[in-house]
Amino acid sequence: MEQFVILKHMTQMDLQPLPLARLSLSMPANLLNRLDAMVTQRGLPSRSQMIAELIRRELAEHDETQPGAVLAGTITLIYRAERGRVRYDLAQAQQAYLEEVISSHHVFLEDDQSLEVLLVQGPSERLRGLCDRLRRIRGVQQLTLVTTTALLPPLHALGQPTVEDDQ
Repeated sequence: MEQFVILKHMTQMDLQPLPLARLSLSMPANLLNRLDAMVTQRGLPSRSQMIAELIRRELAEHDETQPGAVLAGTITLIYRAERGRVRYDLAQAQQAYLEEVISSHHVFLEDDQSLEVLLVQGPSERLRGLCDRLRRIRGVQQLTLVTTTALLPPLHALGQPTVEDDQ
């Protein structure tokens, strides 16, 4: 019998801000002006928030190359479905990576194109392997992998208490 993990409710203590560290940067004035313009356009409260976002993105890309790193993320595909075999080939590729592909969402676009987003989690090598296999499918026009080291909580686990056990 499959049992479900119960996710604990967040408390105020869980919401405490992380400790901050200060960093001093030097950069060309024109680069700083462009950064300030981007912060303003995005309506962010500070440069620090924008710089932290940029650093997180670069660290996630770096982690993609680290052997054994387990990552969560999305694979976004745009493909032309003019060949009836494209969707079948995409499904076969996802089936081969069943442990990594958590879900997929598909929409039809104009001009016989489709957009598909896969929610994925697994070792970086497996995610790169899935991307490589998807890229080789004739008709795939664009593919982007976006990752994070923050993982999905375990949804199912044996030996864990269930809702019924607590009542």
